Amino acid sequence: MRTGGHRRRLRGTGEGDTHGSQCGHKFPVRNVPDTQRVHTFGVMARKGALAGGIVGALVVVEATSGVLQGYYTPLFTDIARHLGINDADINWFEAAQLLLSAIVVPVLARLGDMIGHRKVLIASLIITMIASYLIAFAPSFPLFVAAWALQGFYVVWLPLNVAIIFWRARQQPDTAALTRKGAGVIVVALQAGAIGGALLGGQAGAILPLWGALLVPAVMVTIALLVVLFKVPDTGVRGGGTIDSFGTSVLTIALLAIMGGLSLVRLDGITLWVVGMVAIGIALLFVFVKVEQRQEHPLVDMEMMRNPALWPVIVTSTLFGVSVLGAQGPLSTFARTDPDAVGYGLGLNSATASYLIGAYVFSLLIGAGLFARISARFSPRSVLIGASSLVSIGYLALIPFHDNVTQVVACMVVAGLGSGALVAALPAAAAAAAPPEHTGVATGLTNTTKTIGGAFASSAFALALASGATVALDGTESTAGSMSGYIGVWAICGGTAIVATIFLFVVPKVAFSGSGDTLVAEAGIDLQADPADAAETPASTPSPVREEREQ
Repeated sequence: MRTGGHRRRLRGTGEGDTHGSQCGHKFPVRNVPDTQRVHTFGVMARKGALAGGIVGALVVVEATSGVLQGYYTPLFTDIARHLGINDADINWFEAAQLLLSAIVVPVLARLGDMIGHRKVLIASLIITMIASYLIAFAPSFPLFVAAWALQGFYVVWLPLNVAIIFWRARQQPDTAALTRKGAGVIVVALQAGAIGGALLGGQAGAILPLWGALLVPAVMVTIALLVVLFKVPDTGVRGGGTIDSFGTSVLTIALLAIMGGLSLVRLDGITLWVVGMVAIGIALLFVFVKVEQRQEHPLVDMEMMRNPALWPVIVTSTLFGVSVLGAQGPLSTFARTDPDAVGYGLGLNSATASYLIGAYVFSLLIGAGLFARISARFSPRSVLIGASSLVSIGYLALIPFHDNVTQVVACMVVAGLGSGALVAALPAAAAAAAPPEHTGVATGLTNTTKTIGGAFASSAFALALASGATVALDGTESTAGSMSGYIGVWAICGGTAIVATIFLFVVPKVAFSGSGDTLVAEAGIDLQADPADAAETPASTPSPVREEREQ
């Protein structure tokens, strides 16, 4: 029988014996001691467990995150009409969510390093679940904004998941490769969820009442929570330290002052109150930097930020957030704007708009999926420069080419390919550059800075789209955003991508190489790992950073 023959070959040590796998690969075992073969097969088994167990469960979480990011977009115009607001005002509840995300991500990422990434992931899932149910039934704009903001806790899922994968992969000799592969898989799941979410949201909006359509994501978050509870074990690693409550307070007040000042422009235009609040917020950001430099356990490790392998990633992430987070609302409302009424827009309904959003997000999926393959052939700087260039080309091309669906889809696909690669590259690059016990903080920083960029962009886009009264062709006032505002949105997105590209060209080559483990050794940090994990981990654990070719 095949089973017996397979078992005999496994035990055999004579010439010509091989172990045939179901995949058709053959591994020679001639004159190899049994203990070595057992170790080899044990490593293979642990890799399989990592891929099929932890990563498989986290795929569900990131797919749900993707649904949250894509599902609502085709419904923005319907939500605006339900709440009695103009299309431009959609950007304000987007800004509110991004603002809260920018505040909670560094706190939760730090908390994950301290008490365990799984525990924080579960807490953030619970908050997101509650907020998602509130969104479905919020009767007014203020309540909807509050629920929408709380839902922003999902932003921390990706850095927490990358950190979980990293710590599980450190038990293997090829930590860097497994981390990159796992991160690539969950990012692909995120983008696939966004595609499915966009398509599902558009169709649900066409056949269900709005509250019923808005209820679907809440159910999916509930399922993701159950998967984590039963399928994701604790890594057993703790970094120690405390939460920097004073620094968190200063950062919160600073961001609230800046965003609050910008929101007042919506009501009264640019006034002394607006200028004063923004100035106070900027001043407090400088205070925050000084406070963090004196903290023993800072919310944001400024010394780590000075690491030449990390700060270029953080700056790029900030600029990237302008387009990948800030431009989602304007894209949806432009697609839903009726050209027969105001002379521009695509005139799509929620169902047909979902195909446009789906095509864009599918391009992000392709870009993310190609990231690992491309990064194996080229240096990280080349990948980031190429991705940023595609983003700038795609958005700037929208300025002359936005008259029909084909033109808009073509431009957004180009931008999406670059954006997808950046979504995958930035957290992985940050995790590789940071000390291992701060992987959650480092990857969280990419989300925090990206979110801050998106929050400021959403506020700016809201003001741009509201600038100038939009008048319909029949002379009546319209709720649509202004055409000049849409052009401004695309110009800002393309311009920030160009700045990121130029920036990546001029930073030193050393910015894209380094060793997180080396930094830990230099700092004399003793990780409080689980004894069982420590026993399995070699004394000189391989660095999570792969060796890159110099340009």
